[in-house]
Amino acid sequence: MQHFNYTPRMGILSTFPPTPCGIATFSEALADGLRARGTKVDVVRIADGETCDRANVIGELVNDSPASVAETSELLNRSDVAVIQHEYGIYGGTDGDEVVDVMKGLRVPILVIAHTVPKEPTAHQRSVLEEVVALADQVVVMSDVARRRLCEHFTVDAAKVATIAHGAALPAVEAPLPAGRPTILTWGLLGPGKGIERVIDAMISLRNLPTKPRYLVAGRTHPKVLAHSGESYREGLFAQAGRLGVADSVSFDAVYRDSAALAELVQSAAVVVLPYDSKEQVTSGVLVDSIASGRPVVATAFPHAVELLGTSGAGVVVDHDDPAALVEALRSMLTDPDIAGSMASRARGLAPTLAWPVVAQAYATLAQRVMAARLALA
Repeated sequence: MQHFNYTPRMGILSTFPPTPCGIATFSEALADGLRARGTKVDVVRIADGETCDRANVIGELVNDSPASVAETSELLNRSDVAVIQHEYGIYGGTDGDEVVDVMKGLRVPILVIAHTVPKEPTAHQRSVLEEVVALADQVVVMSDVARRRLCEHFTVDAAKVATIAHGAALPAVEAPLPAGRPTILTWGLLGPGKGIERVIDAMISLRNLPTKPRYLVAGRTHPKVLAHSGESYREGLFAQAGRLGVADSVSFDAVYRDSAALAELVQSAAVVVLPYDSKEQVTSGVLVDSIASGRPVVATAFPHAVELLGTSGAGVVVDHDDPAALVEALRSMLTDPDIAGSMASRARGLAPTLAWPVVAQAYATLAQRVMAARLALA
């Protein structure tokens, strides 16, 4: 197997642009990274009603359609290795269990990328993920905490589970921390659970700093939130800022940005804050992209932040229920150039290990490995 040098053709099953979600963005970046190193990549996109004209998208999975499930399996069987993005909410069936039927129709080796590993799953969530892992040749998680959780709290074969970091697009140039009025930035799809309220509360204490900061919340409302409750969450945040008297320091920007424009936005910030409510999140692309852009980060203590910031020194983790700690962390970064500069420097030092070319190479190597192992059993 160590002499197996053939580059397998890879078929990816996932949400995919123009779908506005993190997994779609991840899959596009992974596909681009693989193609850049010479790997042929096909994509079967989970249908969402939007039209997609990407040349490498060879079909769509229509959820809750047995015929489409069977067709998806056959489309993926044209590749040498199938890559299944796993997230409970993107497939049909209860807890997305329809993906199991897709996998049962595959004859090629299967790589599963697990984006969520719940600490306290329901019985059905547990059974779905355990069956997905059982059907896979290899499972990838993106943090050590995700691997521990999967191996310790689910009945799985630990030998199947590998850790590959979430990839990030590195900025074209390294920009220094900006001068002038500092911007505190939160970005990503907007909806309840993002914890924006915490930072709006903190702006009361921060508005009297020598240089008054502004808080920018960038990103469109999550399409599922928009369909269910419109812009009520965003409007509630507007109202909160008004009640607290900080409306002049809090702004919202729902403009869609491509990766280059997003990198420019992140580099315009003095600090990125991820005030998420979740205590479960084992993977955060926003966290990784913020570090890759060389910006210090303040985050609540969700697992991926604890792991990545705790070991890198690229930011500060605060308890979810400690508003004073959030204020102090932001204050120190906004007023002490040495602290902010040190964290930004450590973020830049970590960035090359997160670059998409490095991550794509790791996936290509793993695909070679699973294909070689499957052939050795033939």
